[in-house]
Amino acid sequence: MAKKSLSEMSFLDHLEELRWLLVRSTIAVVLLAVVVFFFSDFIFDQVVFGPTKVDFVTYRFFCEASHYLGFADTICIEELPFTIQNTSMEGQVNVFIWMGITAGFILGFPYILWELWRFISPALYENERKYAKVFIFTASLLFFMGVLFGYFVIVPMSVNFLASFSISTVVKNDINLDSYIGMVKTSVLAGGIFFELPIIVYLLTKLGLIKPSFLQNTRRYAIIIVLIISAIVTPPDVVSQITVAVPMLLIYEMSILISRIVYKNQLKAQNG
Repeated sequence: MAKKSLSEMSFLDHLEELRWLLVRSTIAVVLLAVVVFFFSDFIFDQVVFGPTKVDFVTYRFFCEASHYLGFADTICIEELPFTIQNTSMEGQVNVFIWMGITAGFILGFPYILWELWRFISPALYENERKYAKVFIFTASLLFFMGVLFGYFVIVPMSVNFLASFSISTVVKNDINLDSYIGMVKTSVLAGGIFFELPIIVYLLTKLGLIKPSFLQNTRRYAIIIVLIISAIVTPPDVVSQITVAVPMLLIYEMSILISRIVYKNQLKAQNG
């Protein structure tokens, strides 16, 4: 039976398409999670708990940068005074499962985008559908860049600051396993989603929901928010704060530029 065209599809037909999109995407994530489980030792020992070790690549980079800038060992990480402990019977099992699913989602993100494109493509013009590969590649690249930014910048900076912070020598930092894993997942996924901002802005501008003037007028608030975030997740030194803040501000500025280009093209099309 031939697939119905967009004009022939009812609201329930669209819901059915959306349901199967979610089903196929979920199956893909689960299958990738199963594959990830075979490499669980490496993923947990070297990746998930990598930022808890003083020889982690980010800490070494900042130490070398400290020497290069003439700061001696001021931002070198020589000790991370905390331990991670499990306090619930099923804690490690839950972490094992959910980290696998998180990894499956990250690895399967391009496929999820492809499914999403298949869902929305009937509503697009013919000349817009040919950009499927560009859309999927660009959105996936930005997402993976954001994930790497979250893992190599946000996570180690957060670990260094939060694990080293102490209100008294009486209190020892024995970090709960769920708390640490939650911080890693949130930082990595939030980084990936934030780096999707140019794509989101492009689509919203295309739909007429936002204009470049809105982004320009809210730039000062965006700068303040980014600086607050960088101040919270980093140690109190300028180098770390700049490392976190600058990429986020560049992404925001890129989004303004994209919105401006899309908006100008729309005006030309209307006036032409």
